[in-house]
Amino acid sequence: MLVSVQDSSAHPLSGATVQLQRKGEIKDLVSRTSQRGVCGFTSLRPGTYTARAEMAGFVAASSGPFVVEAGIRKSINFNLSPSEAAKSSSGSLEFFDKPQFTIAGVTDSTGLGGHGSNTTAPTKEELARQVVALGGSSPPASAASSSTEEQNLREAAERQPSDFSANRRFGELLLEQGRAREALPYLQQATRLKPGDYQSSYDLARAYADAGEYDLAQTQVHALLAGNDRAELHHLSGDVQEKRGKPLEATQQYERAARLGPSEANFFDWGAELLVHGAAEPASEVFSQGNRLFPKSVRMLLGLGTASFARGLYEQAARYVCEASDLDPGDSRPYLFLGRMEIARAAPLEGVLERLARYARLRPEDAQANYYYALGLWKEHQHSGRSSAQVELLLLKAVSLNPNFGAAYLQLGILYAEKNQNVAAMSSWQKAVAAEPRLADAHYRLAQAYMRTGDKLKAQSEMQVYGQLLKEQRQETERERQHMQQFVYTLRGKSSDFRP
Repeated sequence: MLVSVQDSSAHPLSGATVQLQRKGEIKDLVSRTSQRGVCGFTSLRPGTYTARAEMAGFVAASSGPFVVEAGIRKSINFNLSPSEAAKSSSGSLEFFDKPQFTIAGVTDSTGLGGHGSNTTAPTKEELARQVVALGGSSPPASAASSSTEEQNLREAAERQPSDFSANRRFGELLLEQGRAREALPYLQQATRLKPGDYQSSYDLARAYADAGEYDLAQTQVHALLAGNDRAELHHLSGDVQEKRGKPLEATQQYERAARLGPSEANFFDWGAELLVHGAAEPASEVFSQGNRLFPKSVRMLLGLGTASFARGLYEQAARYVCEASDLDPGDSRPYLFLGRMEIARAAPLEGVLERLARYARLRPEDAQANYYYALGLWKEHQHSGRSSAQVELLLLKAVSLNPNFGAAYLQLGILYAEKNQNVAAMSSWQKAVAAEPRLADAHYRLAQAYMRTGDKLKAQSEMQVYGQLLKEQRQETERERQHMQQFVYTLRGKSSDFRP
Protein backbone atom coordinates (compact mmCIF):
# COMPACT_ATOMS: atom_id res chain seq x y z
CA MET A 1 0.00 0.00 0.00
CA LEU A 2 1.32 3.43 -0.97
CA VAL A 3 0.60 6.48 1.20
CA SER A 4 1.25 10.05 0.07
CA VAL A 5 1.15 13.11 2.34
CA GLN A 6 0.87 16.67 1.00
CA ASP A 7 0.11 20.08 2.39
CA SER A 8 -2.98 22.05 1.40
CA SER A 9 -1.10 23.40 -1.64
CA ALA A 10 -0.30 19.87 -2.87
CA HIS A 11 3.39 20.12 -1.94
CA PRO A 12 4.83 16.81 -0.68
CA LEU A 13 5.60 16.66 3.06
CA SER A 14 8.86 14.88 3.85
CA GLY A 15 9.22 13.28 7.28
CA ALA A 16 5.49 13.04 8.03
CA THR A 17 4.55 10.15 10.32
CA VAL A 18 2.05 7.61 9.00
CA GLN A 19 0.47 5.09 11.37
CA LEU A 20 -1.39 2.07 10.09
CA GLN A 21 -3.44 -0.09 12.45
CA ARG A 22 -5.12 -3.40 11.67
CA LYS A 23 -8.36 -3.98 13.56
CA GLY A 24 -7.84 -6.29 16.53
CA GLU A 25 -4.08 -5.78 16.81
CA ILE A 26 -2.15 -3.83 19.46
CA LYS A 27 0.95 -2.78 17.54
CA ASP A 28 0.72 -0.01 14.95
CA LEU A 29 2.75 -0.09 11.75
CA VAL A 30 4.64 3.19 11.56
CA SER A 31 6.53 4.75 8.67
CA ARG A 32 7.77 8.19 7.65
CA THR A 33 7.43 9.80 4.26
CA SER A 34 10.39 10.22 1.94
CA GLN A 35 11.50 13.42 0.26
CA ARG A 36 8.73 12.80 -2.26
CA GLY A 37 6.15 12.73 0.53
CA VAL A 38 5.44 9.00 0.15
CA CYS A 39 5.91 5.84 2.16
CA GLY A 40 4.90 2.26 1.60
CA PHE A 41 3.56 -0.67 3.58
CA THR A 42 4.10 -4.05 1.95
CA SER A 43 2.99 -7.61 2.70
CA LEU A 44 -0.01 -6.39 4.66
CA ARG A 45 -2.31 -9.10 5.92
CA PRO A 46 -5.89 -8.87 4.65
CA GLY A 47 -8.19 -7.11 7.08
CA THR A 48 -9.73 -3.83 8.14
CA TYR A 49 -7.31 -0.95 8.71
CA THR A 50 -7.28 2.69 9.72
CA ALA A 51 -4.51 5.13 8.77
CA ARG A 52 -3.38 8.38 10.34
CA ALA A 53 -0.91 10.99 9.05
CA GLU A 54 0.62 13.77 11.12
CA MET A 55 3.43 16.27 11.05
CA ALA A 56 4.54 19.13 13.27
CA GLY A 57 2.72 22.33 12.41
CA PHE A 58 -0.18 20.55 10.67
CA VAL A 59 -3.53 19.15 11.71
CA ALA A 60 -3.40 15.35 11.78
CA ALA A 61 -5.72 13.48 9.41
CA SER A 62 -7.20 9.98 9.50
CA SER A 63 -8.55 7.62 6.87
CA GLY A 64 -10.71 4.55 7.27
CA PRO A 65 -11.73 2.09 8.27
CA PHE A 66 -10.93 0.50 4.91
CA VAL A 67 -10.40 -3.08 3.77
CA VAL A 68 -7.09 -4.45 2.47
CA GLU A 69 -7.47 -7.49 0.24
CA ALA A 70 -4.78 -9.93 -0.85
CA GLY A 71 -3.25 -9.11 -4.22
CA ILE A 72 -4.99 -5.74 -4.59
CA ARG A 73 -2.84 -2.61 -4.41
CA LYS A 74 -4.25 0.33 -2.52
CA SER A 75 -3.26 4.01 -2.32
CA ILE A 76 -4.17 6.63 0.28
CA ASN A 77 -3.63 10.38 -0.08
CA PHE A 78 -3.53 12.82 2.83
CA ASN A 79 -3.73 16.62 2.54
CA LEU A 80 -2.74 18.24 5.83
CA SER A 81 -3.79 21.77 6.77
CA PRO A 82 -1.62 24.09 8.91
CA SER A 83 -2.54 23.96 12.60
CA GLU A 84 -3.71 27.07 14.44
CA ALA A 85 -0.70 26.80 16.73
CA ALA A 86 1.63 26.81 13.73
CA LYS A 87 -0.14 29.82 12.22
CA SER A 88 0.31 31.87 15.40
CA SER A 89 3.72 30.65 16.52
CA SER A 90 5.87 33.02 14.41
CA GLY A 91 8.15 30.16 13.51
CA SER A 92 8.50 28.84 17.06
CA LEU A 93 7.69 25.22 17.76
CA GLU A 94 7.71 25.56 21.55
CA PHE A 95 4.11 24.36 21.94
CA PHE A 96 4.67 22.75 25.34
CA ASP A 97 6.07 23.55 28.76
CA LYS A 98 9.62 22.94 29.81
CA PRO A 99 9.85 19.51 31.48
CA GLN A 100 9.75 19.62 35.27
CA PHE A 101 12.25 16.78 35.58
CA THR A 102 15.93 16.17 34.99
CA ILE A 103 17.34 12.77 34.00
CA ALA A 104 20.60 12.60 35.91
CA GLY A 105 21.86 9.21 34.80
CA VAL A 106 21.13 5.49 34.76
CA THR A 107 21.63 2.66 37.18
CA ASP A 108 21.10 -1.09 37.08
CA SER A 109 17.43 -1.80 37.73
CA THR A 110 16.54 -3.98 40.68
CA GLY A 111 12.93 -2.97 41.05
CA LEU A 112 11.64 -1.76 37.70
CA GLY A 113 7.98 -0.88 37.82
CA GLY A 114 7.70 2.17 40.06
CA HIS A 115 5.70 2.49 43.24
CA GLY A 116 3.22 -0.08 44.48
CA SER A 117 3.04 -3.57 45.87
CA ASN A 118 5.12 -6.46 44.63
CA THR A 119 1.97 -8.27 43.48
CA THR A 120 1.46 -5.73 40.70
CA ALA A 121 5.12 -5.25 39.71
CA PRO A 122 5.10 -7.88 36.91
CA THR A 123 1.96 -6.27 35.46
CA LYS A 124 3.61 -2.84 35.54
CA GLU A 125 6.57 -4.16 33.60
CA GLU A 126 4.36 -5.99 31.12
CA LEU A 127 2.18 -2.91 30.54
CA ALA A 128 5.29 -0.77 30.01
CA ARG A 129 6.51 -3.23 27.38
CA GLN A 130 3.10 -3.14 25.70
CA VAL A 131 3.25 0.66 25.58
CA VAL A 132 6.64 0.50 23.89
CA ALA A 133 5.21 -2.01 21.40
CA LEU A 134 2.68 0.63 20.34
CA GLY A 135 5.50 2.71 18.84
CA GLY A 136 8.45 1.93 16.65
CA SER A 137 8.86 1.25 12.97
CA SER A 138 7.04 -1.01 10.58
CA PRO A 139 8.07 -4.66 10.80
CA PRO A 140 10.14 -5.96 7.88
CA ALA A 141 8.12 -7.00 4.90
CA SER A 142 8.65 -10.19 2.98
CA ALA A 143 11.86 -10.21 0.97
CA ALA A 144 10.09 -11.85 -1.95
CA SER A 145 9.05 -9.44 -4.67
CA SER A 146 8.28 -9.98 -8.35
CA SER A 147 6.91 -6.55 -9.16
CA THR A 148 7.72 -4.96 -12.49
CA GLU A 149 8.81 -1.81 -10.69
CA GLU A 150 11.43 -3.67 -8.66
CA GLN A 151 12.75 -5.51 -11.67
CA ASN A 152 13.05 -2.30 -13.70
CA LEU A 153 14.81 -0.42 -10.90
CA ARG A 154 17.20 -3.30 -10.27
CA GLU A 155 18.14 -3.51 -13.96
CA ALA A 156 18.66 0.25 -14.13
CA ALA A 157 20.96 0.26 -11.08
CA GLU A 158 23.02 -2.68 -12.33
CA ARG A 159 23.17 -1.36 -15.89
CA GLN A 160 24.21 2.14 -14.76
CA PRO A 161 26.21 1.78 -11.51
CA SER A 162 27.36 5.39 -11.79
CA ASP A 163 23.78 6.72 -12.02
CA PHE A 164 22.90 8.39 -8.72
CA SER A 165 19.13 8.35 -9.29
CA ALA A 166 19.02 4.67 -10.27
CA ASN A 167 20.91 3.58 -7.15
CA ARG A 168 18.96 5.87 -4.82
CA ARG A 169 15.53 4.87 -6.12
CA PHE A 170 16.25 1.13 -5.98
CA GLY A 171 17.82 1.40 -2.53
CA GLU A 172 14.82 3.39 -1.29
CA LEU A 173 12.41 0.79 -2.67
CA LEU A 174 14.24 -2.06 -0.92
CA LEU A 175 14.32 -0.07 2.32
CA GLU A 176 10.59 0.63 2.17
CA GLN A 177 10.03 -3.11 1.69
CA GLY A 178 11.96 -3.88 4.88
CA ARG A 179 14.98 -5.28 3.00
CA ALA A 180 17.55 -3.00 4.59
CA ARG A 181 20.62 -5.19 4.13
CA GLU A 182 19.90 -5.58 0.42
CA ALA A 183 19.39 -1.82 0.16
CA LEU A 184 22.77 -0.96 1.70
CA PRO A 185 25.10 -1.31 -1.34
CA TYR A 186 22.79 0.80 -3.53
CA LEU A 187 22.35 3.54 -0.93
CA GLN A 188 26.10 3.49 -0.21
CA GLN A 189 26.78 3.94 -3.91
CA ALA A 190 24.24 6.77 -4.13
CA THR A 191 25.89 8.67 -1.26
CA ARG A 192 29.33 8.17 -2.84
CA LEU A 193 28.03 9.59 -6.11
CA LYS A 194 26.34 12.58 -4.43
CA PRO A 195 27.62 13.03 -0.85
CA GLY A 196 25.59 16.18 -0.27
CA ASP A 197 22.17 14.65 -0.98
CA TYR A 198 20.28 14.65 2.31
CA GLN A 199 17.59 12.10 1.48
CA SER A 200 19.93 9.38 0.25
CA SER A 201 22.23 9.94 3.26
CA TYR A 202 19.25 9.75 5.63
CA ASP A 203 18.00 6.58 3.94
CA LEU A 204 21.49 5.09 4.34
CA ALA A 205 21.37 5.83 8.08
CA ARG A 206 17.96 4.16 8.29
CA ALA A 207 19.24 1.15 6.36
CA TYR A 208 22.21 0.76 8.71
CA ALA A 209 19.85 0.92 11.69
CA ASP A 210 17.35 -1.55 10.25
CA ALA A 211 20.17 -3.93 9.31
CA GLY A 212 21.51 -3.91 12.88
CA GLU A 213 24.63 -1.91 12.04
CA TYR A 214 24.03 0.49 14.91
CA ASP A 215 27.51 2.01 15.16
CA LEU A 216 27.54 2.81 11.45
CA ALA A 217 24.01 4.18 11.72
CA GLN A 218 24.96 6.49 14.57
CA THR A 219 28.06 7.70 12.71
CA GLN A 220 25.92 8.47 9.66
CA VAL A 221 23.28 10.29 11.75
CA HIS A 222 25.96 12.29 13.57
CA ALA A 223 27.42 13.44 10.26
CA LEU A 224 23.99 14.50 9.01
CA LEU A 225 23.19 16.38 12.22
CA ALA A 226 26.26 18.55 11.69
CA GLY A 227 24.39 20.43 8.99
CA ASN A 228 20.74 19.41 9.50
CA ASP A 229 19.21 19.84 12.95
CA ARG A 230 16.04 17.93 12.06
CA ALA A 231 13.54 16.10 14.24
CA GLU A 232 13.66 12.94 12.15
CA LEU A 233 17.42 12.67 12.62
CA HIS A 234 17.17 13.02 16.39
CA HIS A 235 14.38 10.46 16.47
CA LEU A 236 16.42 8.00 14.42
CA SER A 237 19.39 8.65 16.70
CA GLY A 238 17.15 7.87 19.67
CA ASP A 239 16.14 4.54 18.12
CA VAL A 240 19.78 3.67 17.45
CA GLN A 241 21.03 4.68 20.90
CA GLU A 242 18.35 2.56 22.59
CA LYS A 243 19.41 -0.44 20.51
CA ARG A 244 23.05 0.26 21.39
CA GLY A 245 22.12 0.01 25.07
CA LYS A 246 22.43 3.74 25.76
CA PRO A 247 19.00 4.77 27.10
CA LEU A 248 20.15 8.09 28.55
CA GLU A 249 21.38 9.26 25.15
CA ALA A 250 18.23 7.83 23.55
CA THR A 251 15.86 9.82 25.74
CA GLN A 252 17.85 13.02 25.10
CA GLN A 253 17.48 12.46 21.37
CA TYR A 254 13.75 11.70 21.64
CA GLU A 255 13.26 14.90 23.65
CA ARG A 256 15.13 16.93 21.03
CA ALA A 257 13.00 15.35 18.29
CA ALA A 258 9.81 16.29 20.17
CA ARG A 259 10.99 19.89 20.57
CA LEU A 260 11.95 20.29 16.92
CA GLY A 261 8.93 18.41 15.61
CA PRO A 262 6.23 18.08 18.27
CA SER A 263 4.38 15.27 16.53
CA GLU A 264 2.32 12.61 18.26
CA ALA A 265 4.91 9.97 17.36
CA ASN A 266 7.83 11.98 18.78
CA PHE A 267 6.03 12.70 22.03
CA PHE A 268 4.88 9.13 22.40
CA ASP A 269 8.32 7.60 21.85
CA TRP A 270 9.88 10.07 24.31
CA GLY A 271 7.35 9.13 26.98
CA ALA A 272 7.64 5.41 26.25
CA GLU A 273 11.44 5.54 26.58
CA LEU A 274 11.11 7.14 30.01
CA LEU A 275 8.43 4.68 31.10
CA VAL A 276 10.22 1.49 30.12
CA HIS A 277 13.30 2.61 32.06
CA GLY A 278 11.43 3.15 35.31
CA ALA A 279 10.90 6.93 35.15
CA ALA A 280 7.12 6.77 35.55
CA GLU A 281 6.66 10.33 36.86
CA PRO A 282 8.60 12.05 34.06
CA ALA A 283 6.79 9.77 31.60
CA SER A 284 3.48 10.99 33.04
CA GLU A 285 4.51 14.57 32.37
CA VAL A 286 5.52 13.87 28.79
CA PHE A 287 2.37 11.88 28.05
CA SER A 288 0.27 14.63 29.64
CA GLN A 289 1.82 17.26 27.39
CA GLY A 290 1.36 14.92 24.44
CA ASN A 291 -2.27 14.42 25.39
CA ARG A 292 -2.75 18.17 25.55
CA LEU A 293 -1.40 18.51 22.00
CA PHE A 294 -3.02 15.34 20.66
CA PRO A 295 -6.22 14.77 22.67
CA LYS A 296 -7.50 12.20 20.17
CA SER A 297 -4.45 9.94 20.45
CA VAL A 298 -5.46 6.58 21.91
CA ARG A 299 -1.91 5.47 22.58
CA MET A 300 -1.02 8.71 24.38
CA LEU A 301 -3.82 7.98 26.85
CA LEU A 302 -2.62 4.38 27.14
CA GLY A 303 0.84 5.72 27.98
CA LEU A 304 -0.69 8.03 30.60
CA GLY A 305 -2.67 5.17 32.09
CA THR A 306 0.32 2.85 32.24
CA ALA A 307 2.52 5.54 33.81
CA SER A 308 -0.16 6.19 36.45
CA PHE A 309 -0.45 2.45 37.12
CA ALA A 310 3.32 2.23 37.57
CA ARG A 311 3.10 5.03 40.17
CA GLY A 312 0.40 3.19 42.11
CA LEU A 313 -2.39 5.55 41.00
CA TYR A 314 -4.67 2.72 39.96
CA GLU A 315 -8.02 4.52 39.77
CA GLN A 316 -6.43 7.33 37.77
CA ALA A 317 -4.82 4.78 35.48
CA ALA A 318 -8.20 3.16 34.84
CA ARG A 319 -9.77 6.53 34.03
CA TYR A 320 -7.14 7.31 31.40
CA VAL A 321 -7.47 3.91 29.71
CA CYS A 322 -11.27 4.08 29.87
CA GLU A 323 -11.02 7.46 28.15
CA ALA A 324 -8.85 5.88 25.46
CA SER A 325 -11.46 3.16 25.01
CA ASP A 326 -14.23 5.74 24.63
CA LEU A 327 -12.30 7.61 21.91
CA ASP A 328 -12.62 4.63 19.59
CA PRO A 329 -14.79 1.83 21.02
CA GLY A 330 -13.80 -0.45 18.14
CA ASP A 331 -10.09 -0.29 19.01
CA SER A 332 -9.12 -3.45 20.93
CA ARG A 333 -5.93 -2.05 22.48
CA PRO A 334 -7.45 -0.18 25.46
CA TYR A 335 -9.53 -3.22 26.45
CA LEU A 336 -6.41 -5.38 26.61
CA PHE A 337 -4.75 -2.84 28.91
CA LEU A 338 -7.89 -2.70 31.08
CA GLY A 339 -7.99 -6.48 31.28
CA ARG A 340 -4.38 -6.65 32.45
CA MET A 341 -5.00 -3.95 35.06
CA GLU A 342 -8.14 -5.68 36.31
CA ILE A 343 -6.29 -8.98 36.76
CA ALA A 344 -3.56 -7.30 38.82
CA ARG A 345 -5.85 -5.53 41.29
CA ALA A 346 -7.77 -7.26 44.08
CA ALA A 347 -10.57 -4.68 44.08
CA PRO A 348 -12.57 -3.74 40.95
CA LEU A 349 -11.48 -0.56 39.18
CA GLU A 350 -14.19 1.99 38.51
CA GLY A 351 -15.49 2.04 34.95
CA VAL A 352 -13.53 -1.02 33.82
CA LEU A 353 -16.35 -3.58 33.91
CA GLU A 354 -18.56 -1.36 31.74
CA ARG A 355 -15.85 -1.17 29.06
CA LEU A 356 -15.07 -4.88 29.20
CA ALA A 357 -18.78 -5.59 28.75
CA ARG A 358 -18.72 -3.37 25.67
CA TYR A 359 -15.65 -5.23 24.37
CA ALA A 360 -17.47 -8.57 24.66
CA ARG A 361 -20.58 -7.08 23.05
CA LEU A 362 -18.64 -5.64 20.11
CA ARG A 363 -16.55 -8.79 19.61
CA PRO A 364 -18.69 -11.73 20.74
CA GLU A 365 -16.55 -14.25 18.84
CA ASP A 366 -13.29 -13.07 20.40
CA ALA A 367 -12.10 -15.48 23.11
CA GLN A 368 -10.06 -12.82 24.87
CA ALA A 369 -13.00 -10.40 24.98
CA ASN A 370 -15.17 -13.02 26.68
CA TYR A 371 -12.35 -13.94 29.07
CA TYR A 372 -11.65 -10.40 30.25
CA TYR A 373 -15.34 -9.64 30.70
CA ALA A 374 -15.68 -12.84 32.73
CA LEU A 375 -12.80 -11.79 34.98
CA GLY A 376 -14.37 -8.37 35.53
CA LEU A 377 -17.74 -9.90 36.41
CA TRP A 378 -16.12 -12.48 38.68
CA LYS A 379 -14.36 -9.77 40.64
CA GLU A 380 -17.59 -7.79 40.99
CA HIS A 381 -19.44 -10.91 42.12
CA GLN A 382 -16.80 -11.67 44.73
CA HIS A 383 -17.42 -8.27 46.29
CA SER A 384 -21.20 -8.37 45.94
CA GLY A 385 -21.87 -12.05 46.61
CA ARG A 386 -24.05 -12.38 43.51
CA SER A 387 -24.37 -15.45 41.29
CA SER A 388 -21.47 -16.34 38.98
CA ALA A 389 -23.54 -18.14 36.33
CA GLN A 390 -22.72 -15.58 33.62
CA VAL A 391 -19.02 -15.78 34.47
CA GLU A 392 -19.06 -19.52 33.83
CA LEU A 393 -20.87 -19.09 30.53
CA LEU A 394 -18.37 -16.48 29.33
CA LEU A 395 -15.39 -18.65 30.27
CA LEU A 396 -16.92 -21.69 28.60
CA LYS A 397 -17.44 -19.60 25.48
CA ALA A 398 -13.84 -18.40 25.60
CA VAL A 399 -12.44 -21.96 25.66
CA SER A 400 -14.88 -23.06 22.95
CA LEU A 401 -13.59 -20.24 20.74
CA ASN A 402 -9.97 -21.03 21.65
CA PRO A 403 -9.46 -24.59 22.98
CA ASN A 404 -5.83 -23.72 23.83
CA PHE A 405 -6.75 -20.84 26.14
CA GLY A 406 -5.01 -22.08 29.28
CA ALA A 407 -5.72 -18.98 31.37
CA ALA A 408 -9.48 -19.36 30.75
CA TYR A 409 -9.37 -23.02 31.84
CA LEU A 410 -7.45 -21.94 34.94
CA GLN A 411 -10.13 -19.40 35.85
CA LEU A 412 -12.88 -21.95 35.22
CA GLY A 413 -11.18 -24.26 37.69
CA ILE A 414 -10.99 -21.50 40.30
CA LEU A 415 -14.69 -20.78 39.77
CA TYR A 416 -15.64 -24.46 40.18
CA ALA A 417 -13.44 -24.82 43.25
CA GLU A 418 -15.22 -21.90 44.92
CA LYS A 419 -18.50 -23.75 44.37
CA ASN A 420 -16.97 -26.98 45.75
CA GLN A 421 -17.27 -28.66 42.35
CA ASN A 422 -13.89 -30.31 42.81
CA VAL A 423 -14.09 -32.81 39.96
CA ALA A 424 -14.91 -30.06 37.46
CA ALA A 425 -12.18 -27.88 38.94
CA MET A 426 -9.55 -30.61 38.56
CA SER A 427 -10.65 -31.31 34.99
CA SER A 428 -10.35 -27.61 34.11
CA TRP A 429 -6.85 -27.36 35.56
CA GLN A 430 -5.78 -30.50 33.70
CA LYS A 431 -6.98 -28.87 30.48
CA ALA A 432 -5.15 -25.69 31.44
CA VAL A 433 -1.76 -27.41 31.79
CA ALA A 434 -2.40 -29.43 28.63
CA ALA A 435 -3.09 -26.23 26.70
CA GLU A 436 -0.30 -24.18 28.30
CA PRO A 437 2.27 -26.43 30.01
CA ARG A 438 4.17 -23.42 31.40
CA LEU A 439 1.15 -21.98 33.25
CA ALA A 440 2.64 -22.21 36.73
CA ASP A 441 -0.48 -21.36 38.73
CA ALA A 442 -2.43 -24.16 37.04
CA HIS A 443 0.20 -26.72 38.14
CA TYR A 444 0.06 -25.37 41.71
CA ARG A 445 -3.73 -25.60 41.92
CA LEU A 446 -3.70 -29.04 40.34
CA ALA A 447 -1.20 -30.18 42.96
CA GLN A 448 -3.51 -28.95 45.73
CA ALA A 449 -6.42 -30.77 44.11
CA TYR A 450 -4.45 -34.03 43.97
CA MET A 451 -3.54 -33.62 47.64
CA ARG A 452 -7.22 -33.33 48.55
CA THR A 453 -7.99 -36.57 46.70
CA GLY A 454 -5.08 -38.35 48.40
CA ASP A 455 -3.02 -38.81 45.22
CA LYS A 456 0.29 -37.71 46.76
CA LEU A 457 2.50 -38.88 43.89
CA LYS A 458 0.67 -36.74 41.33
CA ALA A 459 0.55 -33.86 43.79
CA GLN A 460 4.30 -34.08 44.31
CA SER A 461 4.92 -34.25 40.56
CA GLU A 462 2.81 -31.12 39.92
CA MET A 463 4.54 -29.24 42.75
CA GLN A 464 7.91 -30.10 41.27
CA VAL A 465 6.81 -28.71 37.89
CA TYR A 466 5.42 -25.63 39.62
CA GLY A 467 8.67 -25.07 41.52
CA GLN A 468 10.77 -25.45 38.39
CA LEU A 469 8.59 -23.05 36.39
CA LEU A 470 8.68 -20.52 39.20
CA LYS A 471 12.46 -20.78 39.38
CA GLU A 472 12.82 -20.32 35.61
CA GLN A 473 10.45 -17.33 35.62
CA ARG A 474 12.42 -15.66 38.40
CA GLN A 475 15.70 -16.32 36.61
CA GLU A 476 14.30 -14.85 33.39
CA THR A 477 13.01 -11.80 35.24
CA GLU A 478 16.40 -11.34 36.88
CA ARG A 479 18.19 -11.64 33.52
CA GLU A 480 15.89 -9.01 32.05
CA ARG A 481 16.48 -6.67 34.96
CA GLN A 482 20.24 -7.12 34.82
CA HIS A 483 20.16 -6.01 31.19
CA MET A 484 17.74 -3.16 31.87
CA GLN A 485 18.98 0.21 33.02
CA GLN A 486 16.76 2.44 35.09
CA PHE A 487 16.82 6.22 34.97
CA VAL A 488 17.90 8.28 37.94
CA TYR A 489 15.90 11.50 37.86
CA THR A 490 14.93 14.50 39.93
CA LEU A 491 11.66 16.40 39.88
CA ARG A 492 11.14 20.13 40.13
CA GLY A 493 7.89 21.44 41.55
CA LYS A 494 4.70 19.46 42.07
CA SER A 495 4.89 15.86 40.85
CA SER A 496 1.79 14.22 42.31
CA ASP A 497 -0.37 14.76 39.24
CA PHE A 498 0.82 15.88 35.82
CA ARG A 499 -2.65 15.94 34.30
CA PRO A 500 -3.34 19.42 32.80
